[in-house]
Amino acid sequence: MTFEMVFVGFVIFVMLLALLAEAARPDVIVLLALGIFIVTGILSPQQALSGFANEGMLTIALLFIVAGGIQKSGIINRFMIQWLSSSQTKSGLVTRFFAPVSLASGFLNNTPIVVTFAPIIREWCEENDISPSKFLIPLSYVTILGGTITLIGTSTNLVVHGLLRREGLEGFSFFELAIIGVPITIVGFIYLFTIGLKILPAHRDFAQKVREQTKEYLAEMVVDEGFPYIDQPVRDGLFQHLEGIYLIEIMRGNERIYPILPSTKIRKDDRLIFSGQISTIADLEKIKGLYVETGSDLKLDDLKKSNGDTQLIEAVISHESSLSNRTINQLNFLSRFNAGVIAVHRKNKRIKGKIADIILRPGDTLLLLTNKDFVRRYQHSNNFYVLSSLEPPKELREDKRKGMFSIFLLVSMIILVSLGFLTMFTAMTFAAVVLFLTRIVTPEDAREYIHFPILLLIAGAIGVGAAMTETGLAELVAERLLLFAEPLGLFVVILLIYFLTNVFTELITNTAAAVLMIPIGLDIASMLDIDPVGVAVTIAIAASASFVTPIGYQTNLIVYGPGGYSFLDYVKVGLPLSLIVMSVTTTIVYIGWYM
Repeated sequence: MTFEMVFVGFVIFVMLLALLAEAARPDVIVLLALGIFIVTGILSPQQALSGFANEGMLTIALLFIVAGGIQKSGIINRFMIQWLSSSQTKSGLVTRFFAPVSLASGFLNNTPIVVTFAPIIREWCEENDISPSKFLIPLSYVTILGGTITLIGTSTNLVVHGLLRREGLEGFSFFELAIIGVPITIVGFIYLFTIGLKILPAHRDFAQKVREQTKEYLAEMVVDEGFPYIDQPVRDGLFQHLEGIYLIEIMRGNERIYPILPSTKIRKDDRLIFSGQISTIADLEKIKGLYVETGSDLKLDDLKKSNGDTQLIEAVISHESSLSNRTINQLNFLSRFNAGVIAVHRKNKRIKGKIADIILRPGDTLLLLTNKDFVRRYQHSNNFYVLSSLEPPKELREDKRKGMFSIFLLVSMIILVSLGFLTMFTAMTFAAVVLFLTRIVTPEDAREYIHFPILLLIAGAIGVGAAMTETGLAELVAERLLLFAEPLGLFVVILLIYFLTNVFTELITNTAAAVLMIPIGLDIASMLDIDPVGVAVTIAIAASASFVTPIGYQTNLIVYGPGGYSFLDYVKVGLPLSLIVMSVTTTIVYIGWYM
């Protein structure tokens, strides 16, 4: 073992610890490790930056645009809502909603699918007196399973495909993964809606809990003539007295003022609505000229204006968020997003204490009072996943042809790729160009649809994988794994590759797990003189099959807080599913590629 191997191994180990501890955004951590390899000369700039020219990474960027064009039209959303409305039973929900969703996730990005349909599922559950927690985890899991059916179903499939192409191999055909994706989707589907439904908890969701405990979140104060800042802007007086609580709305007679800006003026007899913990009301009462409105029956739903402009929504902090590891006060959240934070939920519990002092973490669910414009502006934000149903723009609602054309374009490209006339990269490039030329997608839309932190993470991880290959570390790890597993047979080797990849994806991210394991897997295939595609398929499926933790896959994180789940809930329902998928995958790979 050379010094370079030891150094690269140490840097990767620290990188994995930082990813596990969520010390910073994943793309920042991985790019920092890549930067170390460049500075120390482990990699040349060309080698380190090869990930930015990787075909799989660029295809993912184009796919964001193409899928965005379809989702922008809202045609699929409207169809699913209408289709679901006729379902009144659990079995009807499963067959009419979850089956089509699992199929759709094979062709569209599953993150926006979960973000879009989670509120719809919750509304349906509330109308039918069923706990939403029975169906939110299954929503995430079926999209993960469905995403393994096609090459474009998940970013992981495309990344592995791109790495194979870089090594001079053909990569995956469009439906090659379906030989495993279809069986695990069917078996997983049966498990989730039989045994899984019994295991899943019957939690009330976050918003329901908050509504039932309104007095712990809201305080109503009235301004009298003794208030020293009457007719003065908020910035000149009231805000400096507030610590850990927010002025989120002013009721002035029949008028309701929202959002509250620093220039908003306070007047006599105004009713001020604050959000915060109940203990902070004592701080408000110390302000001269403010008194508590006694006998108030104020509820969260009362904050919605009759014209529907103001609304309560939930937003989940993403792994890509620049808001992580900072307090709400440091972020100037109210003025930055024009949204008042009512409460913060983490790990099945509301975080108590002063709201302004809460340090945000990935997976935190924020209950926000805001207007409808917030949803439209931030639905594609990298900072959070906005869980609120959103109607498409009026002009697109009136022109269904654009939505139908987008779907027709995607289907046409899939057929051409499947028949071998085009590569996936060429097909997605052509589709994106057509969408731009027809103005279905504008450059501004494209900037919103493309998740740049994900692309940076993928490109950086490919560079880190290159460091393992260039120094011989991947080959060394492959040799050590074979010393243990080869005497037990090829099936055990495949099982070990799957297991290691799956552990990585549960602890860090699916993309990083795939990129780190591909060099090792290809070296194992070379040493055993076996088809490398079978090993690559194993890694691709294992990297996507994240069911045991909420942090391994972004869709698990999205439903974590809103479903009121605990970490243990994922283990109880996800571990059996993970073992089922592992058994089916390794068996099919062994029989299909190596017997």
